[in-house]
Amino acid sequence: MSSTTDSSESQDASLVRISDLHYSRGAKPIFRGLDFAVPRGQVTTILGPSGTGKTTLLKMIGGQLKPSKGSITVDGKNVAKLGRRDLYALRKRMGMLFQSGALLTDLSVFDNVAFPLREHTDLPESLISHLVLMRLHAVGLRGASELYPAELSGGMARRAALARALVFDPMMIMYDEPFTGQDPISMGVLLTLIRTVNQALGLTSLMVSHDLAEALSISDYVVIISEGVVVEAGTPDELHNSDSAWTQQFLSGSPDGPVPFQLSAPDYAEQLLAGVSR
Repeated sequence: MSSTTDSSESQDASLVRISDLHYSRGAKPIFRGLDFAVPRGQVTTILGPSGTGKTTLLKMIGGQLKPSKGSITVDGKNVAKLGRRDLYALRKRMGMLFQSGALLTDLSVFDNVAFPLREHTDLPESLISHLVLMRLHAVGLRGASELYPAELSGGMARRAALARALVFDPMMIMYDEPFTGQDPISMGVLLTLIRTVNQALGLTSLMVSHDLAEALSISDYVVIISEGVVVEAGTPDELHNSDSAWTQQFLSGSPDGPVPFQLSAPDYAEQLLAGVSR
C-alpha cells in the first residue's frame, strides 16, 4: 500500500518527465540520453549554448517531433505513443508562447485570442467574449483589444500571445525565448507576468531563454543542457554555488574555461608555415 502511494506522489510531483531521450537531426545527434523532470507548479528554465536543441525539446514535448529512443511523459502520458485525438486533447492543456509571438496579422488582438476557442469549442460568442476580455485584462491589454498586430510594440505582441496561450486555462505554458528583443520595461513586464500568472493560475511554466539574469530571477528550477545531456540541474542558488567549472563559465559568460575559445585545429605555426610554402 505504501509503495503505491509513494509512486503516485512521485509522479504527481513532476508534470513532465524526460527519460533517456535520444534524437538526431540527420547524422548529427541532438540528445544523447537526456534525463530530467519538470516540477509541477513551478517555473523551470532550460539553459544551454546555442544549437543544443532547447527549442527542439519544446517541440518534442508538444508532440511535433518524436524521439528515436527514450520517452517524454506529460501528466503521466507518453506523448509519442498518443493517437491524434488524445494528442490534440493534451495540447489543449499546454499553452505555447512562440519566440515571434505568432499572432495572425489579419486579425485583431481580440480575435487572435478568441481564435482557439472559436476553432476548438462550441461556446457561445458571449462566453468567448467574456473569456477573451478576462485574459486580455490579466496581461494588461484589454484596452488594445481592437488593435492589429502591426500596431503593437514587441512587448505588447508577446503579451497578446500570452493571453492567447492562457485562453484554454492550460496546466502548463512553454515559453520559447520570451525576452528576445524586448526593451527593459517590456522585459520587466513580461518577467512579472510570467511569475504572477504561474502563481495565480497554479500553472507549470517551462521556459527556454538566453537571457540568463532575467530567467534565473523568476525560476524555481533550472536545467542546463549541452552536447545532448544534462550538465547540471538545481535551483538558481545551487547553480551559482556549483563547483562545476563548466557551469560557472556558462553563467558568467567567460570566454576562458572548459569551453575553449579556439576550435580544435592543427598547430598554428605549422599551418602558417605550410601556407607560406605553397
